[in-house]
Amino acid sequence: MQGKIIKGIAGFYYVHVVESGIYECKARGVFRKDKKKPLVGDNVEIEVLDEQEKTGNIINILPRMNELIRPAVANIDQALVVFAVTEPKPHFNLLDRFLVMMESKEIPAILCFNKKDIAKKQEVAELEEVYRACGYPLILISAKEEENIEEIKKVLRGKTTTVAGPSGVGKSSLINLLQSDIQMETGSISKKIARGKHTTRHSELITIDENSYIMDTPGFSSLYVNEFEKEELKYYFREFAPYEGQCRFNGCDHVHEPGCAVKDAVEEGKIHKIRYEDYLEMYQELKNKKRY
Repeated sequence: MQGKIIKGIAGFYYVHVVESGIYECKARGVFRKDKKKPLVGDNVEIEVLDEQEKTGNIINILPRMNELIRPAVANIDQALVVFAVTEPKPHFNLLDRFLVMMESKEIPAILCFNKKDIAKKQEVAELEEVYRACGYPLILISAKEEENIEEIKKVLRGKTTTVAGPSGVGKSSLINLLQSDIQMETGSISKKIARGKHTTRHSELITIDENSYIMDTPGFSSLYVNEFEKEELKYYFREFAPYEGQCRFNGCDHVHEPGCAVKDAVEEGKIHKIRYEDYLEMYQELKNKKRY
């Protein structure tokens, strides 16, 4: 039988088979030998051990369209990256790391900023200035007031979307509004450290409708980029693309080189300084191959 892994927890994988239900499965030892671990989102073949108890074994993982390490998921159409406009204020460097990771995997990203109801106009304007300018779709919502939730549903329709972001930004509250079957535990901001408590402990695929799935993933507080060489990083900042080939030197990395069109664009305000500074930090990290 063929199905899709919708949850993986403590060595068990829950596989949804259309018209048959959900089977609790273990992965065959052969995967460990091949160092291949099943991921949420994987399409798999299973053998049924007990139809009554709905148990089985995963015997084959079908080819993946793509995969992410963090969050650990496979076969993603797009990513919905959820941050808060305020409380907590967005950590731009963390957000840009996530966008770089999506660009490197060729997974389209949509930015969702929650808590619009308590944000100042100036805070909203800064976000729009930084991210609309580089071409990312940006949706401002209030999960509390249920504002712009229909707009989110529209972009999720017919897709498998990973929903990711740091803890405490209202991600679980948003997911609760998108579907009614599973009411997730929602966490509160820890006032002492202004950082969210982790409420999602494993990746899970949730059905919104028959063609639309969302993958909720554990909140992250840091990301490192070391899957590629420093020379590749510039290709993952999409606002650099118009200046490719305009620098004085071929193969310019837009860091120390004179006559750099990207650095000129930053000075002229055509590329936002926040994004460029995050690029420099990641470039240095890749140069040192140091984890963040």
